[in-house]
Amino acid sequence: MRADAKANHDRLLAVAGAVITEHGSEASMRDIARRAGVGLATVQRHFPTREALLEALLRTSFDELTERAAQVEASNPPDEALVLWLRDFIAVCTNYRGVVTAMVQAIEDPESALHSSCVAMRGSGARLLSRAQEAGVARTDFDGADLFALVSSLVWLSDQPGLESRAERLFEIVMSAIVTKARPGRE
Repeated sequence: MRADAKANHDRLLAVAGAVITEHGSEASMRDIARRAGVGLATVQRHFPTREALLEALLRTSFDELTERAAQVEASNPPDEALVLWLRDFIAVCTNYRGVVTAMVQAIEDPESALHSSCVAMRGSGARLLSRAQEAGVARTDFDGADLFALVSSLVWLSDQPGLESRAERLFEIVMSAIVTKARPGRE
């Protein structure tokens, strides 16, 4: 990619991130172009669809979440690793209002530009849940798809005016229902 094209690409991503943070994932591509000081055709040349723009914007964060799962898994007991990673997941997803809908749709659509990043990220959470279940510290009647749906609902809750203050409390309640048993030797 030429230097000027790369600069446009990076500027568009930065502007898109700010616009989506402010107005949600359904923000107008025209607004993104206007704020970036380029034409709509320039935005569409780099990102032919809104989903392609979201994928480029979120891929790095989702890939970092996938890497973070391995880090917390290696350095924490299974129950703590699961809770730490879920907090990170929610924090990343609440940075961009409305993104949870795009994520849920992408999981089900292999043709989606977001599909592979979302599937890898969900797989990381499922692996952490499975590890906690094998250690006897998490419910066993719950799978990775259930976990993804549940924490996605907490992200959605954080996006709702007047309800965002309940998200942390509800996270604690949900985690106490998932992480059910103390590790041996832990009070």
